[in-house]
Amino acid sequence: MSQAITEHGVGHAAHHADYLEEPKGLWSWLTTVDHKRIGLMYMWSVMFFFLVGGLFALLIRLELLTPKQTIMTAEMYNRVFTLHGAIMTFLVIIPAIPAALGNFALPLLIGAKDVAFPKLNLTSLYVYWTGAAMAVATLALGGVDTGWTFYTPYSTTTGGGVSLMVLAAFVLGFSSIFTGVNFIATIHKLRAPGMGWFELPLFTWGMYATALIQILATPVLGITLLLLVMERVLGVGIFDAQLGGDPVLFQHFFWFYSHPAVYIMILPAMAVISEVIPTFSKKTIFGYKAIAFSSVAIALLGFMVWAHHMFVAGMSLFAGAIFSFLTFFIAIPSAIKVFNWIATMWRGSITLDAPMLYALSFLLIFTIGGLTGLFLASLSTDVHLHDTYFVVSHFHYVMAGSNLIAFLAGIHYWWPKMYGRMYNQTLAAIGCVLVFVGFNATFLPQFVLGSRGMPRRYYNYLPQFQELHVASTVGSWILAAGLFLILAYLLASFRQKKGSVPANPWGGRTLEWETTSPPTMHNFEGQPVLKHGPYDYRPNPAPVGEDSH
Repeated sequence: MSQAITEHGVGHAAHHADYLEEPKGLWSWLTTVDHKRIGLMYMWSVMFFFLVGGLFALLIRLELLTPKQTIMTAEMYNRVFTLHGAIMTFLVIIPAIPAALGNFALPLLIGAKDVAFPKLNLTSLYVYWTGAAMAVATLALGGVDTGWTFYTPYSTTTGGGVSLMVLAAFVLGFSSIFTGVNFIATIHKLRAPGMGWFELPLFTWGMYATALIQILATPVLGITLLLLVMERVLGVGIFDAQLGGDPVLFQHFFWFYSHPAVYIMILPAMAVISEVIPTFSKKTIFGYKAIAFSSVAIALLGFMVWAHHMFVAGMSLFAGAIFSFLTFFIAIPSAIKVFNWIATMWRGSITLDAPMLYALSFLLIFTIGGLTGLFLASLSTDVHLHDTYFVVSHFHYVMAGSNLIAFLAGIHYWWPKMYGRMYNQTLAAIGCVLVFVGFNATFLPQFVLGSRGMPRRYYNYLPQFQELHVASTVGSWILAAGLFLILAYLLASFRQKKGSVPANPWGGRTLEWETTSPPTMHNFEGQPVLKHGPYDYRPNPAPVGEDSH
């Protein structure tokens, strides 16, 4: 959509070694400051932990196949449940799109040669690996059984590796902050000539809004987790009522970070969808400024709604009413995006390639997740639904489903640019259908379970809930089959010759499609100069890459 020219022309880039080849060797990857290589290492790290966290999820669902013990004890169930939540939240969902796809694509999208602070970028990756190692090391200490939210007084009284897991989350926060600082500096300082704020691709706006949350909210969680460790190790009374503390204070601190963290997870997903839909609709994005400003609005409003997690914690009705109103209000900028995406597709020339299939799946899943959030925003219904499987299902629709499906959309969209190879389109369509069907089969029954009173986190349950639990477990198997199929055909694409796809296989009009696939070490031959506004639709775009010369 944005069109560029370079000093030497795109075609000459084909004569230079790409970033995957030059320099060679494992050490060159471990010490690289190339944003593209760092993005790929983040991507594969996230996919590895997605596999680990997903296997824990399958164990949880298998245990819940029957009302009594199926494959593990209650104590083991609590440990598996906690590890699933902690790994998927801190090691997968939060870093997935910003650290992996953002690192790879953002400098390319704005015509930059790298991020503003390349060494800080590499440092953030090593900090992520360090935090991940600490989290996994808790297994050697007997695991953690507090739940991924580390609620007091559970986390201040239980043994095991709680302190190490909490410190791991603290360390991972630095990785998130470093990435956020880097993105803000990059967007401010390294845009291509001619690219003003309203010529930025919408993915960049989403990353910018996400970075603001990462920088402002993550320190709050870091301080909270340090206080928790101090209480466990030094006996300082902050959250322990017996020592003069207040356990509800932990909830305030935790959710003041963790609700903005919800938007660290969903804003990047929205950013990916904002790139995919106009490309595969062959249309200019509808309401560019509305989508851009709604990203910033979500980021700012996200700091004002944390207490809706605590409607039953004893707050006053007046405070509850304010937080309920704000929670309803934050649905507006999200709805703006959905309506604008639909308007973009209206009367467009839509091609149902894999990225677009994932974008359509995202629209349906995110809409279900968003609308069910309105039930929880209402004080009266939240009291009934609080701590039930309704909350579990809503959380997974908004966070896991929407974020990870958008992550898959982004991987499929930029895979040809990353590796210069194309995956099997038929298998990609089948994989998307399996993921969509499996996800809904897993989590739709949980809305019914929750509305009927099935509490979340329970190990045993009443027999009348078994049918819905069986349906949910079978759905998890379908979802897993789809994810393993996706991994298989992505790996199989490496059998193709690199460079076997054109530089712009989708007909995209943002700057990353102006260079070769895969790009050279410094992204572009010469400095890209923006010649058109963002997403300007031209019915017959000039071919891009060496084929055009």
